Amino acid sequence: MPVLEGECGGRVGPGRGDVGRGEPGLGQGPVDDEVEWVYQPVEVHFDDGTWALGRISGWWQDAGGLRWCRLRVARSGRPARWEPFDPARVVLLPVGGL
Repeated sequence: MPVLEGECGGRVGPGRGDVGRGEPGLGQGPVDDEVEWVYQPVEVHFDDGTWALGRISGWWQDAGGLRWCRLRVARSGRPARWEPFDPARVVLLPVGGL
């Protein structure tokens, strides 16, 4: 499976994914009470044309209005982490029946 700097299509810094110690622009996640915790299946599209299933477990918007998602790509071996959300790269899938 390809590995990208940011599966949501944005910047990724060291330490991202830890909620409660700052904002993602500084390389860390938002404080817990600012997060909308969810279970959102997604399809992640990679630059080489391949894709993988994943899950967004949280949404957050920074002071500048940028929307961030806490994304984990299935079977990637990488933990969930905060990344800027890019709807062209991360397609939201239905949670319930069609």
